[in-house]
Amino acid sequence: MRGWWMRWGCVLLLMVAVTSAPSASGQAQGADELSALNKRISELYSEGKFGEAIPLAERSLTLTRAQKGEEHLDTAARLDWLAGLYKAQGRHAEAEPLYKRSLAVVEKALGPEHPSVGTSLHNLAELYRAQGRYAEAEPLYKRDIAISEKALGPEHPSVGTTLNNLGLVYRAQGRYAETEPLYKRSLALYEKALGPEHPSVGTTLNNLAVLYKLQGRNAEAEPLYKRSLAVVEKALGPEHPSVGTSLNNLAGLYHVQGRYAEAEPLYTRGLAVVEKALGAEHPSVGTTLNNLAALYHVQGRYAEAKPLYERDMAITEKALGPEHPDVGQSLNNLAWLALAQNDLAGAADRWRRATALLQHRAERGLGGATGGTSKGEAQRKRWYFEGLVKTTQRLAAEGRGNAQLLATEMFQTAQWAAGSEAATSLAQMAARSAGGSPALAALVRERQDLVAEWQGKDKLLIAARSEPPTKRNAAEEEALSDRLAAIDARLAAIDARITSDFPDYAALASPKQIAITDVQANLRNDEALVQFLDTDARFKPLPEETFVWVVTKTAVRWVRSDLGTSALKREVAALRCGLDGAAWHGDGAERCADLLKLPPGMALKDGAPLPFDAARAHALYAALFGEVRDVIKGKHLLIVPSGALTTLPFQVLVTEPPHSKNLAAARWLIRDHAITVLPSVASLTALRRTGKASAAPKPMIGFGNPLLDGDQAHPQHGAYFKRQAAIARGQTGCSKSDKKRTGALRAVSRSLDQTLLSSRVVNLDHLRMQSPLPETADELCEVARSIGGSFEDVRIGARATETEVKRLSSSGELAKYRMLHFATHGTLAGQLSGTMEPGLILSPPKTPTAEDDGFLSGSEIAGLKLDADWVILSACNTAGGAGEGQAAEALSGLARMFFYAGARALLVSHWEVDSDAAVKLVTGAVGAMTKDKSIGRAEAMRRSMQNVMADTTRPEGWGPAWHPSVWAPFVVVGEGGAER
Repeated sequence: MRGWWMRWGCVLLLMVAVTSAPSASGQAQGADELSALNKRISELYSEGKFGEAIPLAERSLTLTRAQKGEEHLDTAARLDWLAGLYKAQGRHAEAEPLYKRSLAVVEKALGPEHPSVGTSLHNLAELYRAQGRYAEAEPLYKRDIAISEKALGPEHPSVGTTLNNLGLVYRAQGRYAETEPLYKRSLALYEKALGPEHPSVGTTLNNLAVLYKLQGRNAEAEPLYKRSLAVVEKALGPEHPSVGTSLNNLAGLYHVQGRYAEAEPLYTRGLAVVEKALGAEHPSVGTTLNNLAALYHVQGRYAEAKPLYERDMAITEKALGPEHPDVGQSLNNLAWLALAQNDLAGAADRWRRATALLQHRAERGLGGATGGTSKGEAQRKRWYFEGLVKTTQRLAAEGRGNAQLLATEMFQTAQWAAGSEAATSLAQMAARSAGGSPALAALVRERQDLVAEWQGKDKLLIAARSEPPTKRNAAEEEALSDRLAAIDARLAAIDARITSDFPDYAALASPKQIAITDVQANLRNDEALVQFLDTDARFKPLPEETFVWVVTKTAVRWVRSDLGTSALKREVAALRCGLDGAAWHGDGAERCADLLKLPPGMALKDGAPLPFDAARAHALYAALFGEVRDVIKGKHLLIVPSGALTTLPFQVLVTEPPHSKNLAAARWLIRDHAITVLPSVASLTALRRTGKASAAPKPMIGFGNPLLDGDQAHPQHGAYFKRQAAIARGQTGCSKSDKKRTGALRAVSRSLDQTLLSSRVVNLDHLRMQSPLPETADELCEVARSIGGSFEDVRIGARATETEVKRLSSSGELAKYRMLHFATHGTLAGQLSGTMEPGLILSPPKTPTAEDDGFLSGSEIAGLKLDADWVILSACNTAGGAGEGQAAEALSGLARMFFYAGARALLVSHWEVDSDAAVKLVTGAVGAMTKDKSIGRAEAMRRSMQNVMADTTRPEGWGPAWHPSVWAPFVVVGEGGAER
């Protein structure tokens, strides 16, 4: 169901007030031409004819500058006016410098606390909000509020406007607790200043209701929606389109509550209102038709729903264009409707069309992530692709189509569903290494400029077609359509040139997914790529399930498993209870006991092995690999996991039914297969075709043994921390240490939730209380010794600082090492706070600064300049996802950042690593590659794991070496094969 929320009333009121205001100088406009221009601009703005107004506004600005000068307030007003028109047309990049210049002029002329400065700040903030640049908008809104409260009084309506719009910023960020008081205060100001029946009161009531609905507070939202409807209806009349909006919103609330009988008449009346006010082919009519159809759909009234969905799609396609996301949503709704009626072919057809639309939008740069943690449109709507895979698989099984061709097609479709941020970062790394051609750079720049123009023109065309019939401008719409077609033609020509002249770059830069033939061209004879796609229970009457594609140099197989998303989450969580001691912390103990069917309240004994369920590990192997066992026999597995499988090291699966509880006798997957994890299928070609081997001259640099104190006041472990801290400070170099190494887990000694302050500088007291890691000095020195590295390149203790890492990077020295090894605590984003970053802990400085607070954050890692074949992160949880406790997107934590910085392969860990085992695993793998140049990282790690399994030298009381919690935490990510 699409929502059409009435959000913008207050914003538009403010903009009209600003742009139609007379000059702040109070002087006459001057020449007749300037006066006539400004009058006509105001008329065109009021009519919504922004495109026609822009050239007049540009002329007005030129004349005003010539007559009054650059620093005159009239010039500032014309700058602001033109910026507002650019913003209304979606030309944000052109609007921003004008708003900034206007602000500077006004502030210089009137002082920093004049209300006109507040207005300029507000307009710039609104531009940033429209672009999703919330962090930049927020301080501008706050400063505007302070100025307005001081100059106009705390109860002025202008304060209410800014409070409302700041609330929109917070709501968009999910900061609901902060949004609510802003809306409430804005509402109170409007009611007092404008009266309880003013349209702005209705707008704010609606915004507050939307907030409550987002929070699931439906009982509180309902009276606000009702009052908003009453206010708008009284103020604007019962046939105003805003009344239709309010009716739609209230009906939507009833809809999600299952109050279908109450929702239907509201949708029906809302449809009649918008159809009469805006015309039968307006997009708002399509929105209401869609929502009414969705209501019939959920009630099983399929015959009534279908014609409404179809009419909605026809209206949307005609009004907004065939590539608008609402067209895809209409196709998606028709697919669901067909699926509900067991029309698999109809569902597949509509999902195929919807996914084609998403793919084409991605090729034109539409719907893409804007940065940070936001996802592109294709990832946000991954169920389009999942639905297509599920229905197509059944059609193939029924013989309704060429099974091999469908398997090939769906292999690429699944890649769209499973796209990851780590994959994007790896592709960006490889694309940078493929560059260097001036001709290519010129083409890429032209393409980027054209895509940006296409996006802007597309928004303008949508806005123009969304106007009421009386305000439509056919000539302007035709001109926009013609320009879009011309851009499409040029983009096609550029893409053809890049594909023919620069094929390696094309393989990385294009959003198209990788065909099976391309995968086979990049596979070696002893490799098998395995791609997973899990699906959940939303596709009724189809069940949850997981799809598996296996591709070798000469064969392809596509199979399904009965284990879907929820079952995989359950099975992986149960196995991790036998691998990760942290899974038993807090409420996790009860969950693990339930998953493993152990007595309630069972506590783990200190030093006892974790209860790993080998029978369960075999059952999961059988479910995922049972039907492809013959195809993967003897192969190096390149695994592209999805969902919960991203949190499981595949080496712990058991290939034969266990005949006893003796884990030492289990037939682990790693005994028969080297294993590499890939963030995506496309990353294989990125690495093989353009991820060139490092040209760095030096073998290795390492950072570890950060100077931490631990919690020395701890009643049970204080003495241990004190001893470990002293040992750590004694480890100043790589001379043979006579101090006994500890086998303790790298446990986080206290919660990290409060480690970071809002200033983004780490709290040093909390940082220093993390557990010392003196054994990591030995680990780094042993690795350096085993590969012939220089001990001078091992930064331990006081040399393992954030300042040193950044110094080496900025000077270019860091890019001179083929291997980087960080042996320290790694932290997940969720451990530091809900919105902060993952990172690595280094030796803290005496006084924290923004440049060195002892914590090398993910964004700082991404800014490093590397040329590394291998980055080793022998720390806890460095394979973790976006948040602790989430079966999150594959490798979206530290691994993603190192890929972006320039790493080709990573060794990362899935849980807190046994330090003694970490030393042996890492040095064993590096040593194996040094001795046998024919093997790659994955095979080297396979051999090292088997050696650690067989280790009989571990002291009593340490975890047994044969337990997978000891030997299995690491996975090789990226290029795991031998160098060619």
